[in-house]
Amino acid sequence: MSKKVLVTGATGFTGGYLAEELANRGYHVRALSLPDQNIEKLEKLGIEVVIGDLTNKDTLPPAVEGIDTVYHIAAIFREQNVPKHYFFDVNVGGTKNLLEASQNAKVRRFVHCSTVGVQGEIKNPPADETAPYNPGDVYQQSKVEGEKLALQFFKENNIEGVVFRPVGIYGPGDTRFLKIFKFVSNGKFRMIGNGEVLYHLTYVKDLIEGIILCGEKQEAVGEIFTLGGNEYITLNDYIELLAEVLGVPVPKKRIPLLPMWIAAVMFETVCYPFRIQPPIYRRRLDFFTKDRAFDISKAKQKLGYNPKVTLKEGLQKTVQWYRENGYL
Repeated sequence: MSKKVLVTGATGFTGGYLAEELANRGYHVRALSLPDQNIEKLEKLGIEVVIGDLTNKDTLPPAVEGIDTVYHIAAIFREQNVPKHYFFDVNVGGTKNLLEASQNAKVRRFVHCSTVGVQGEIKNPPADETAPYNPGDVYQQSKVEGEKLALQFFKENNIEGVVFRPVGIYGPGDTRFLKIFKFVSNGKFRMIGNGEVLYHLTYVKDLIEGIILCGEKQEAVGEIFTLGGNEYITLNDYIELLAEVLGVPVPKKRIPLLPMWIAAVMFETVCYPFRIQPPIYRRRLDFFTKDRAFDISKAKQKLGYNPKVTLKEGLQKTVQWYRENGYL
C-alpha cells in the first residue's frame, strides 16, 4: 500500500506541483484546501481533498488522520492588503495548529516550508543555512517565527522534522514573476539602482525533487536545507538573459533608487490604512537592492539534491508557457 501524505497549499503554485508529482509516484495524496479554492485539478488527479483552515485547529484532524508525512507548503505570502497579524495567524499560529494535529495523529514526518527570506539581505553571499536570521518585513518575520516554532517542536516531540528554504521559485504556471517578463518583453522595464545585486532562482520541478527528498531521506531528519538552482547571477545579467530568451532588445534605461524608495514609503502610508495594495512598496524594491545568492551544497551532499534545469532552459520553458496561455 502506498504511503499517505498530506500537502497543504496544494491549490497554489508550488504545492500544486508537489501534490501532482507525489501522486504520479504512487503516493496516496491528500490536500488541505480552504472552502473557496479551486480544487478541480486536484480532483482530476485523484487527489483526496479535505476542506479546512490552518487557523481553525478543529478542522485539521480529518486532514492528518492516517497520514505518514505532512508537506506543509501553505503560507500567507504576497498579500499586501491584509492586517499584519494575519501573517502571524497563518504562518505561525497555523503551523502550530498543524504540528499539534500531526502529533496527535502520530504523523511520522513533518516537512516544513520556510523561505530564504528569513535571512533577509545577504551580507556575504552566497549564504548557507548557518547565516543568521535577518528578516526585513512582516512576512519574513512571520516565517522566522514559524520556522523557529517548527524546529523547537521537532526537538521536543516524537516526530521526524525537516525544514527547507526555497530560493525564488519560477516556472510554467507561475504568475509572480510575470510582470517582469512583460516589462522586458514590451520594452517598459527600468532598472532601479545599479543592477549589480545577485539574483538566484529555482526552477519549480527541481525544487519539487528537493522537497520530496526531504520527505524520503532519513539523512534529512532534524536538518535545515536551502533548495535553489545551480546558478546565481547579477540582476543586470539576468535581465540581459531574459531579453535574449524573449527575443527583444536588452533594456537600458535606469531609475535612481532614492526617489523610488521615498515614493514607496509614501504609497504605503496612504494605502495600507485602507487595505489597498500600493502600486510600489519597499518590499518590492528588495528585488533591486538586496543580494539573493545561496549555497546549496548541504542539500547536494546530504540529500543528493541535483538541480537539472539551467536558468536559460527554465526561462525558455516559462516564456513558452506564458505565450501559450496568452500572458505574453
